[in-house]
Amino acid sequence: MKEGIHPKYEEVTISCSCGNSIKTRSTLCQDLHVDVCSQCHPFYTGKQKVIDAGGRIDKFKKRFGSRINKG
Repeated sequence: MKEGIHPKYEEVTISCSCGNSIKTRSTLCQDLHVDVCSQCHPFYTGKQKVIDAGGRIDKFKKRFGSRINKG
């Protein structure tokens, strides 16, 4: 490898608003702050909710439910 052409690769800390912090290596020279991480995101914690706006899911099941169940 050539000398002096590669960016600095330093250890940074990524901290989440939930208090979780992760140490990694990056070309960024400063620590990062993120709003969500795998410790607090609803998808990863199992607290994800499906929001049915205007009964769209029921309307779909009513319209196509018999076709899906029969194969």
